[in-house]
Amino acid sequence: GADIVATQAGTFRHSKPNKHWVESSQKRYMPVAEDSVVGIVTQRFGENFQVDILAARPATLSGLAFEGATRRNRPQLQVGALVYARVISAHRDVDPEIACVDANDKASGYGPLTGGFNFEVTTGMARALLAHPTSPVLAALGKHLAYEIAIGQNGRVWVDSGDVQTTILVSNAITNARFLSGKQAEAMVEKLVQRILKG
Repeated sequence: GADIVATQAGTFRHSKPNKHWVESSQKRYMPVAEDSVVGIVTQRFGENFQVDILAARPATLSGLAFEGATRRNRPQLQVGALVYARVISAHRDVDPEIACVDANDKASGYGPLTGGFNFEVTTGMARALLAHPTSPVLAALGKHLAYEIAIGQNGRVWVDSGDVQTTILVSNAITNARFLSGKQAEAMVEKLVQRILKG
């Protein structure tokens, strides 16, 4: 068979049928087609938007890459707006392209993110939060609190609970869980929730 040579440090992972990768925690995101990302609109040009997805190059988001969008009816995103999107094209020498629809042109959770709070974690932490079964910190938070979350494989996370105190608690718990075991993460969440209930 062919030899596989790693070009970066990390943990070797494998999934069936024939997918292999090296998982590493890094701040710089390397776009991969079909990844879900949380991006920030940095510029508008014509019908398109330039979006920061924490990669070496900004991504391009078409104004028509939203469910039901037409030339007359498309989102009017402002600079600074957050979007949850899917990487549709990623090549080394070209800006990546993203879309706020799935492969069937349905929103499927993708689109503008309003309100809430966004923060950054490492790409490894983002993958751990997205893993199945549910991450221990997210499972523990979900037992006690109601909130919405969008986790980008690019390391940007958006959280909204409708309540500033709860949103900050969720954000802090996720950030603090990086080096904790599952049991430690559950205990930390219990302590944070008790503080809110007493306060």
